[in-house]
Amino acid sequence: MEKKITLAVKDLKKVIGKKEIIKGLSFDLREGEVFGFLGPNGAGKTTTIRMLVGLIKPTSGHIQICGANIEEKFQEAMSNLGCIVENPELYPYLSGYNNLLHFARMLDDIGEERIKEVTELVGLTERIHDKVKTYSLGMRQRLGIAQALLGKPKVLILDEPTNGLDPAGIREMRQFIRFLAEDEGLSVLVSSHLLSEIQLLCDRVAIISKGTIIRTDTVHDLLSNRERVVWHLQPLERGREVLRSLTKIEDTVDGAIMTEFNQEKIPVWNKHLVEAGISVMEINRKMPVLEDLFLELTGGDLIE
Repeated sequence: MEKKITLAVKDLKKVIGKKEIIKGLSFDLREGEVFGFLGPNGAGKTTTIRMLVGLIKPTSGHIQICGANIEEKFQEAMSNLGCIVENPELYPYLSGYNNLLHFARMLDDIGEERIKEVTELVGLTERIHDKVKTYSLGMRQRLGIAQALLGKPKVLILDEPTNGLDPAGIREMRQFIRFLAEDEGLSVLVSSHLLSEIQLLCDRVAIISKGTIIRTDTVHDLLSNRERVVWHLQPLERGREVLRSLTKIEDTVDGAIMTEFNQEKIPVWNKHLVEAGISVMEINRKMPVLEDLFLELTGGDLIE
């Protein structure tokens, strides 16, 4: 069964001065999925997010949140959206609870019961009455997400949610975001510069470069058929000749040779090498990573 589309972006453009920053982006989010948004420095990732949350106006194109166009039905659209752009804005001298109470007053029909619900959801029940200035960075991030969830949004946009967190905090945030998608049914758009985290976290990924989306797909399909084998051989040059006669050699790295992964052919290739007098010192299976694909698609551009 096809999941419901909660955020639809169609031919989105942004021109600043005479420069086209965003060049016709189109993508969508579906109910209960985590969608990764990746882009090298200056690609237009943050500009796009600011248009999605209504902070800046698109030059052209359409953004729909739960079927409501943000230009025609802005309040209805925004009522279904929660977001943290860059860092959560909190009052450090107030308690976590009073921060949530302050933001709840800006929304319709959000009372103490909902504050209690989101506090439990983000795991801050034990510390919610402590001042925010005593919170760790991870706790502040979770309080920011609680704030974004107060209005019961269908779409949650998180800009660099793991920024500054230690490895344990990153893992905890990853698990929490997956929980929001899988158990709460939210559509979550995550922008991040941590490619390994995006690979572990997201169902689908859009890669943006120079204001254009150059690839959108599931993580599985992005990385399929990219598994490789690294051969450590002596003598290297003779080993290269033998492997080249058997299969395509894709790369040579750190004094080793890289080929495609073919489980049935590896023993055959190994046998040919041994029979040719080549010492097979090591055979390593190289699992595909999003970083390799990212660098390939963006021409080695640095990520934000």
